[in-house]
Amino acid sequence: MTNWRAVGIGFVVLFVAGALATALPVIGHIGAGLIGGFAAGYVAGGGLTSGAWHGLLAGAIGGIAVATVFALVVGVLGVAVGGPFGGAVGFGGILLVGGGIALLLAIDSAIAGAVGALIAD
Repeated sequence: MTNWRAVGIGFVVLFVAGALATALPVIGHIGAGLIGGFAAGYVAGGGLTSGAWHGLLAGAIGGIAVATVFALVVGVLGVAVGGPFGGAVGFGGILLVGGGIALLLAIDSAIAGAVGALIAD
């Protein structure tokens, strides 16, 4: 059974850390995924699989949310600078890269969630 409270806590931690991670694009997002997944797994408890599942959900949802917010910002800025084509290219490019970041956040969040659940038990 999914503990949505644990996923929500992991998502909030991951979203805030992911937003702050823009200064270090790859390393910062890996750290954000680890922190958010650990928080979700720790709150959920229940062993390796439960922690990994909750960390994975928090990482995937958080990664998609961070990517969408940044894609919208870049799309709006692209329209202001390059017109409709610039906005579409900026939005699509960031969304594509953001999808990779979301996958990265989901994988390391699952690992950190398993560790968090082990520590909680």
